[in-house]
Amino acid sequence: MSVHYTLNLRVFWPLVTGLCTALVCLYHVLRGSGGARAEPPDGVDGGFPLLKVAVLLLLSYVLLRCRHAVRQRFLPGSPRLGGHAAFSSRHFREPGLSILLESYYEHEVRLSPHVLGHSKAHVSRIVGELVRAGRARGSPGLIPGGALALAFRGDFIQVGSAYEQHKIRRPDSFDVLVPLRLPPLVALEPRSLGEEPVLAPAFRGCFVCALKAPPSPLGASGGHWLRDCKPFADAFCVDVRGRRHLSATLVLRWFQSHLQRSLATVRYSLEGRCRVTLTPGGLEQPPTLHILPCRTDYGCCRLSMAVRLIPAVHLGDGVFLVAPPPPPLPSAPLLELPEGLRAEALWGVNTARQEQKLLSWLQERAAPGACYLKCLQLLKALRDLGARGLDSAAATQWGRILSSYVLKTVLLAVLLRKGAPGQGWDEEHLGKCLEELVQFLRDCLLRRHTLFHCVLGPGGAAAEVGPLPKALREAAPVDLLAAFDGQARELAAARLLSTWQRLPQLLRAYGGPRYLARCPPPRSQRTQGFLEGEP
Repeated sequence: MSVHYTLNLRVFWPLVTGLCTALVCLYHVLRGSGGARAEPPDGVDGGFPLLKVAVLLLLSYVLLRCRHAVRQRFLPGSPRLGGHAAFSSRHFREPGLSILLESYYEHEVRLSPHVLGHSKAHVSRIVGELVRAGRARGSPGLIPGGALALAFRGDFIQVGSAYEQHKIRRPDSFDVLVPLRLPPLVALEPRSLGEEPVLAPAFRGCFVCALKAPPSPLGASGGHWLRDCKPFADAFCVDVRGRRHLSATLVLRWFQSHLQRSLATVRYSLEGRCRVTLTPGGLEQPPTLHILPCRTDYGCCRLSMAVRLIPAVHLGDGVFLVAPPPPPLPSAPLLELPEGLRAEALWGVNTARQEQKLLSWLQERAAPGACYLKCLQLLKALRDLGARGLDSAAATQWGRILSSYVLKTVLLAVLLRKGAPGQGWDEEHLGKCLEELVQFLRDCLLRRHTLFHCVLGPGGAAAEVGPLPKALREAAPVDLLAAFDGQARELAAARLLSTWQRLPQLLRAYGGPRYLARCPPPRSQRTQGFLEGEP
């Protein structure tokens, strides 16, 4: 990726003004320190008066404001239309708004490739040392006979937007999968809950994993295998409908304690480079590794970073089960699970490898200069703009509905319907492409389209991402928005439309050189919902 830099006007003009003022003051000081001088003859200017400098600076400011006023005349107003008419293509035909959008992307959205590269390399080194220490330690003292204990496989897998080139704002948070190695006597039989009767939609993307004997002489069969695996089953499994299932809760608890012991091993060797702490996530979140810059670190990218370390069990073909599963919504508490199904046995599924392959497949077929990843970044920024002015509860609900994974799936769904990003996805049509994504997302919220998981959906992208494990091939389609009730989706769709209609004002208020744009007056009342007040 090429690195290019833009002029930051917020710094440039104040710097020029201050420099000119300093030069004028220096001139007068030097002139005054030269002692008494002969008076110049009449009609001859004896020096460069301060008044002339002030007049020149004032004229420069007036010209700058006039130029800004001319640009503002070309910016369209906020349309007040409903339905599909609200997404008028003239919304982005004016050159002024295109300038605002590009300026907002450069100043508020785009990440420096240099800083992002340094951050990823730093995370890779720290996590690599921690995982290698965890593999060397094993898991002593947990199970009699260490051969039946869990262990780190020794590698780690970097997933998420930072590694798919669509992260925005700051490279300060990362997700890393830490694969676990099962004992040789243990094999898993994963099953999707998508076809489970009387199951809340929030859990239809979850999996359960029953224990079974591996297809090898080691698993001899019958009572011998059950007796040999009893220590492992007692430590890491729960009973679900008469069978032993691997427990995500018990595995996560072991994983967090094992990470703490491993961190104690490498902490001393890391002191010269950074300060590292581990925050347990309890039973609802994976642990987070906090990497803080050391006081003696004079590197160019001194950032504090948070790395979520997610325990993962490999199913095959690059698909992992992860603990814990995505947190349920308040409308789908764990008490609503069907009889015999325990929350401790639920696992989430991670198909990041398949999604990365899908993005690579699209990139190979995209036209030169395609801007679909830039559109995804701007769609995330639009989501963040829409959250402004909401109270904490409404902002949390807004962020859950329009999660980064949902927005990425929207992009993949739109691109897969067309086969590949064609000529219509170049930089010249950036606004039109963003408009298409927003319109499709709103249609999904209003149930005009169904937003299926890009790998678990019907047909989906299986042909493009390669082979999948049997459990995923047989899984029922997963609607990513099915967990939210109709009222929440309608409010989110209305909020999305309102944010889109106010995009010119929002970009002028929150993006680019802020001293060129007059921000709207603050509201006196806090908003209490998606539609109250201005974002």
